[in-house]
Amino acid sequence: MLLQKVLPTVYYTAFSGLANAMSYQVGYCTNVHAGADLERTCDNLRQYALAVKHIVSPRAPLGIGLWLSAAAAGDLRQGSRLDQFRIWLEAAGLLPFTFNGFPYGDFHQHVVKHRVYQPAWFERARLDYTLDLIAIQHQLLPPGMEGSISTLPVQWSHPEPTSDQLAGSARNLAAVAESLRRLYDRAGRRIYLCLEPEPGCVLQHSADVVRFFEQYLLPGRDERVLREHLRVCHDVCHAAVMFEDQVQAIGRYRAAGIGIGKVQVSSAVVADLDALAGEDRPRAIAQLREFDEQRYLHQTCIRPAKDAAPEFFEDLPLALQAFDERPLRGQWRVHFHVPIYVERFGMLATSQSDIRSCWQAVRQCAELRHLEIETYAWPVLPEALRQATLAEGIAAEMRWFQSVAAESEGDPSRSSSQTARREWSSNST
Repeated sequence: MLLQKVLPTVYYTAFSGLANAMSYQVGYCTNVHAGADLERTCDNLRQYALAVKHIVSPRAPLGIGLWLSAAAAGDLRQGSRLDQFRIWLEAAGLLPFTFNGFPYGDFHQHVVKHRVYQPAWFERARLDYTLDLIAIQHQLLPPGMEGSISTLPVQWSHPEPTSDQLAGSARNLAAVAESLRRLYDRAGRRIYLCLEPEPGCVLQHSADVVRFFEQYLLPGRDERVLREHLRVCHDVCHAAVMFEDQVQAIGRYRAAGIGIGKVQVSSAVVADLDALAGEDRPRAIAQLREFDEQRYLHQTCIRPAKDAAPEFFEDLPLALQAFDERPLRGQWRVHFHVPIYVERFGMLATSQSDIRSCWQAVRQCAELRHLEIETYAWPVLPEALRQATLAEGIAAEMRWFQSVAAESEGDPSRSSSQTARREWSSNST
């Protein structure tokens, strides 16, 4: 049964006032407690999302970035299940203003690694899955509210895709844009699909996105429709891992006329070996080894000097193995989503400062409405970085980001980020 208990109806309202007169929706991504099927998805929402809401937003709706596997999405479209699910979400006060349409299968199986990039965008299964998500999101959102869906950045880059594969991906993405245009014309619902650049994928830098638009997506098609319904999901952690300046990346999208449909607020692991004394560098590497876990791919970039090109390793253990025989130097950045309120821990740091610079840059993007905190790696974090419960960890992240937004508005009385950092430092020693 999808519905075990019906709660009083709650009317949805957007989170407002984070910046100027603009209105944003802010939430967290539920792929952190995902279920491979519909039953487990619903069970996890009851167990975790409602607990987060109790802490962060007990009297108002809580925004969530909903993740549904392809199997769960297919099940949800059967019979009256989608109506039941909508009624339950409304009653519980959970607002799925954005979807994560990147992972297709079980995102919490024992080993995910490269499987998260399957199927690619030139394959029919990816298109069908995305169309299911669009139909579901349209039914779940209240009238007049925009929706966003983040998605795979075309495919993994190894082996290198053929021109036919890239053209096929562009055709399928254009088909989604046309479907979204028809939905808007028919029902007035604006939903946009957001390509999410990621290290090691075909689209891993902002320049890759611009090139794909200009060479494959736009030529010979209705540019207005494509630009309206195909946008970018800018993941702060991913750009940081690639040593891409946040302000420059946002500026490149704006200059190319590519909208930012969603920002995923996230933070990477950073080891600045050059800033450490020689005797401390082995300790930093020992700490990095604690992030070598078997479920997810942890792409790693190492920049040997400030002006040098980073060296890319598709997983952390490959980088660690390579440096068994090399001098321990340079700055390491690891694709491991860590709690966004953490600035330093032990010999390591995070890319937290990139969140602040990204936030300042995207406040100039008039089209942006959706911000999603995405720390999916809570279940595989080293023990020292975990909170007593998953809900408490997610709630702490949401409160930290709210304080950052308050700081940018010049309201120090509402800011608690400095306090949060001091508390974390004292609790983790």
